[in-house]
Amino acid sequence: MSESAPRTLRTADGQTLALREWLATPAAPLAVVHVTHGLGEHAGRYAHVAQRLNALGFAVRAHDHFGHGLSSGARGGLPNELRLVDDLALLIDNARAAYPGLPIVLLGHSMGGLVAASFVARGVRPVNALVLSSPALSPTLSAAQKGLIAVLSRLAPGLRVGNGLDAQDLSHDPSVAPAYLSDPLNHDRIGARLARFLAEEGARAMGAAPQWPVPTLLLYAGADRLVRPEGSRAFAAAAAPSGQVQAIAFEQHFHELFNELDARPVFEALEQWLGARFGFDARRAAAIA
Repeated sequence: MSESAPRTLRTADGQTLALREWLATPAAPLAVVHVTHGLGEHAGRYAHVAQRLNALGFAVRAHDHFGHGLSSGARGGLPNELRLVDDLALLIDNARAAYPGLPIVLLGHSMGGLVAASFVARGVRPVNALVLSSPALSPTLSAAQKGLIAVLSRLAPGLRVGNGLDAQDLSHDPSVAPAYLSDPLNHDRIGARLARFLAEEGARAMGAAPQWPVPTLLLYAGADRLVRPEGSRAFAAAAAPSGQVQAIAFEQHFHELFNELDARPVFEALEQWLGARFGFDARRAAAIA
């Protein structure tokens, strides 16, 4: 794996987005996988995922969302509720320019899964395939909390508070939480606009599910304490008429499927699904298992 130094893309309003890239081996990739990370974290936490995908012949890119990691913006804040979706359009356009003619795969985790699902549901840009990992399609919010978010996003849109994420719920691996908490690029802030996006945007993906337009692999954790696995189950059921969504539940896993103690079946599911679509040699997958 060869990771390039993070570089920045400038948005139309003068903000910057940090972009990481891991180059595939061989040099001519099968497709480009673009990763969208979760709330409070950053793209660098997906280097081990990129390494496996590189070994199978995929180029991998990932950016830090606005207000996250090395990108600009108040931590956890948004200037408008669809900012993360709009920024993803810039990244996908950049990927198509960098890799003309290659298929584009979106891989979104948690909040990034919701961003990716919204991107597809809204038809912002065409992509060739979608992978959702523990997507935040159904937040663990009461009706009163949702009402408070709606009020605050109008009256105090710049207000940012703790996001309530308990790092102990990320993984059964005891090394994950301390590493997460000690990482200076992670943060625990969330603003009213971002909270409203998380609270409301899943409904759009649900509404689009029966005519879902893109082949999609949905991986979710049955023991997830950070997003409701019921959201993934409901999305898979709603998308059944489309024939586009393959859902796989890992019933004993916590939220970060790729960081679990036994992540092997998660990676195997991802690699088999990608292999069926892009034709890499299964022996390569076995060699890195």
